[in-house]
Amino acid sequence: MEYDAIVVGTGVSGGWAAKELCEKGLKTLVLERGRMVKHLEDYPTMHLDPWDMKNGGRTSQEDLKKYNKQRRWGVNEGNKHFYNNDSEYDYDEDKPFDWIRGTQVGGRSLIWGRQTYRWSDDDFEANLRDGIAIDWPVRYKDIAPWYSYVEKFIGVSGEALNLPHLPDSEFLPPMELNCVEKEFQSSIAKNYSDRLLTIGRVAHVTQDTKSEGGRTQCQFRNRCDRGCPFGAYFSSNSSTLPAAEKTGNMTLRPNSVVSEVIYDENTQKATGVRVVDALTKEVLEFSSKVVFICASSMASTAILLNSKSNRFPNGLGNDSGELGHNIMDHQLGSGASGTFEGFEDKYYTGRRPNGFYIPRFRNIGGKSKEVDFLRGYGYQGGAGRGDWSKTIAELGYGSDFKNALLEPGKWNLGMGGFGEVLPYHENKMYLNYDNIDQYGIPKIIFDAEFKENEKKMKEDWKIQAAEMLEYAGVKDVNIFDSNAPIGKGIHEMGTARMGHDPKTSILNKHNQVHSVPNVYVTDGAFMTSSGTQNPSLTYMAFTARAVNHAVSELKKMNL
Repeated sequence: MEYDAIVVGTGVSGGWAAKELCEKGLKTLVLERGRMVKHLEDYPTMHLDPWDMKNGGRTSQEDLKKYNKQRRWGVNEGNKHFYNNDSEYDYDEDKPFDWIRGTQVGGRSLIWGRQTYRWSDDDFEANLRDGIAIDWPVRYKDIAPWYSYVEKFIGVSGEALNLPHLPDSEFLPPMELNCVEKEFQSSIAKNYSDRLLTIGRVAHVTQDTKSEGGRTQCQFRNRCDRGCPFGAYFSSNSSTLPAAEKTGNMTLRPNSVVSEVIYDENTQKATGVRVVDALTKEVLEFSSKVVFICASSMASTAILLNSKSNRFPNGLGNDSGELGHNIMDHQLGSGASGTFEGFEDKYYTGRRPNGFYIPRFRNIGGKSKEVDFLRGYGYQGGAGRGDWSKTIAELGYGSDFKNALLEPGKWNLGMGGFGEVLPYHENKMYLNYDNIDQYGIPKIIFDAEFKENEKKMKEDWKIQAAEMLEYAGVKDVNIFDSNAPIGKGIHEMGTARMGHDPKTSILNKHNQVHSVPNVYVTDGAFMTSSGTQNPSLTYMAFTARAVNHAVSELKKMNL
């Protein structure tokens, strides 16, 4: 069957591609390799308390054998149905790489940390300024209106700061800092001129809105990764996919494993995709005028690498040889924590699904003499009378990490760094054609690691975290470091980067494959550098922008 457009993947990028294409009138086939998950209907643990689940919500060691790699992140009885069964979807590692995945309609939009930050020109100009890798082919002014467009739909809670290197979003009311976090905020303001603390910016609805799909405001349950019955946090399932479905233009096909893009050597365009039905193993072909690949950065690149032809013997669009290279992530898993004395007559209501944020303050505008590394880091943290890390979605590291934190009772205050990772050509993924999976697709192998710049950066943020806590009067300050490998940040980026020159990049400034203009890649694969900020908002903005370009080009008969 022929469609106007095909979208591969249903996570934050695929959901946005589907919404925009369908709302612009294109008959769109949306393909998802995993099972169907419907909003509300398929959130089996959304209302359960720990005592309602076996083992008090902990997953048994026997069951965890199916989650050999996902368990590194920390699956439990409340959320394991949204994480990959590694016995079905495995990968290999030359060096440790934690690829945490959710293979279902909605992808990781059901389990993401929801931290939502804009980039600035400090980020888009960094590679050119520092002489690292290649220059971004866009600047902030190109993306700013698309940030606004996306934010108005997804709902972003936060506080305006007027920081040039962290532009403000279109904000809903911010969540509230608790009393100890406010005290820490005051201490930082008093002791530093180059840094500040704010509440995290999150894709949560914090006031009643007239949003599509009946999304209502956050109930402060902090059970987000089970699926939100209120639609308060943004996911494809509660937001973009229902909007696409409402148009009547979307055909959603789960259990559809895309193996390759089909290329026509005569027209020099893609004609569609080849799909393996995950249930029957039947091989199918679907045709379209334009293809949006949004399967997640590594999976999208695997599809391109496996899309071989006489014209592209090394993968679709891989004239530069950069396909699969330049893997990036965010480095995390270390910081400092301690005990805050006082305020013992104070507590807080609800379980705020968010923590505080300290924006980047190192190397703003370029390399500083103060430090011996490039780029910078931010912090996410929280204070609570218990495990402070529960408010930070990316810090759920499992029993060893949590046991290292101080015992509940007094106020505890802690934070972890989120550091930029430079793009290194030698950090790569590739396909093993001697190891074919059940769908006839070669297995992915990762060969990537943090290097000297990342190690120096991490040492600095540990020292700075401890210093800020000590200045605030925090007692028994403990520096922790879980030595998390690349991948653990769950912000995989790169591998099909955009750039000015087809000789050094895969995509152009519109997210089009340079040599196959009717193929767009709009997930983390397109990233040319990684920035410090959580990247999902940037993926969504670029996706909406790319769809606008594709529809315009289709109308001009250029695709």
